Amino acid sequence: MKKLYNNYINTFRGLSTEVWWLALITFINRSGTMVIPFLSLYLTKSLHFSLSDVGWIMSFFGLGSVVGTWIGGKLTDIIGYYKVMLVSLFGTGILFVFLQFASTFNEFCFGIFMVMLVADAFRPAMFVALSAYSKPENKTRSVTLIRLAINLGFSAGPAIGGLIITGIGYAGLFWMDGITCVSAAFLLLKVLHPKKAKVQDEVKVENPISVYKDKAFWVFFIAMFIFGFVFMQYFSTIPLYYSDKRFLSEFEIGLLMGLSGLFIFLLEMPLIKWLEDLKKSKVKLIALGLFLVGFSFIILNLTGWVGVLIIGILLMSVGEMIAFPFSNAFAIDRAEKGNKGEYMALYSIAFSLSHIFSHNVGMQLVAKFGFETTWMLVTAFAFVGVLILFYLLRVLRKELI
Repeated sequence: MKKLYNNYINTFRGLSTEVWWLALITFINRSGTMVIPFLSLYLTKSLHFSLSDVGWIMSFFGLGSVVGTWIGGKLTDIIGYYKVMLVSLFGTGILFVFLQFASTFNEFCFGIFMVMLVADAFRPAMFVALSAYSKPENKTRSVTLIRLAINLGFSAGPAIGGLIITGIGYAGLFWMDGITCVSAAFLLLKVLHPKKAKVQDEVKVENPISVYKDKAFWVFFIAMFIFGFVFMQYFSTIPLYYSDKRFLSEFEIGLLMGLSGLFIFLLEMPLIKWLEDLKKSKVKLIALGLFLVGFSFIILNLTGWVGVLIIGILLMSVGEMIAFPFSNAFAIDRAEKGNKGEYMALYSIAFSLSHIFSHNVGMQLVAKFGFETTWMLVTAFAFVGVLILFYLLRVLRKELI
């Protein structure tokens, strides 16, 4: 046990102080965004919107994310990552508090669009900051540490969110989200001010290649859109499936989602270190992750046994553990060729675009065909993404010729 513990601790060695601070800020911010896993339930149960309405609201969620990510990437290249992160965190906290007062369909569409526009400007800025604060050899592990912070926050968030809903209702979630975002902004102001933070790797490219002319990155972009489309079902249709078909309460759903975050927190860093040491292709590892996430849906159709829900979410968690860090690392490596903000914005936009289509299409499919058929279609789409990643390998080989 001592050797196992020491090996686990060793996987964290060598990361900069700034990366640890960035991870803590991300943890505070992520543990606060507990509205998101319960959003589809809030819209159907509290505001009494139809599944179709919820689908369209989630499309505005994604549209705000796309616009915010694009703006965030542009601003990061112009004014720097620090200012973008600071304004994003403060603005998101204020907007989350106001979102609880949106009650009509149009109000909520506009409100969620504005929240995501400001919130997701943070993402490309954070990725560029992460790259700057990390030595080249530590970047994949630095990304993994940030993801650990996200998943530890995601583990605590839904569980606490379920308790808040049970105790004081959904309004408490919006206040908690706002307070945690503003708290994260104050911490950023305190510990990562440019006068205090030490930059480890800041390379200025003299003649940057435009991301829009990078064919391999566009193929990667399509695969990430598919991965996002499949993965995002866990934030819209899956909670409804747990509630409507498996009859779980909000608290039980929160615990199940929290299990995923805890599982990832405990195992992701050792798993990534082990996979890194194997020297496998990042693209092949991303394909494996996408395959596992896709497979986590189809097994839900195999049995009515409640334990399959745990197996499904653990399969998704392993797939997520593999696909996200290595796709992040692939994008960061590729960004060395051009403007980092532009590259990391496009990487984030792949997931933002998936928000636009994933929740809406998922809701419409469930409303029309039911959960079982939807899970089959989602799994098939994931396998298409796997094939696209293998095509990406061919494109990358041609670049070397």
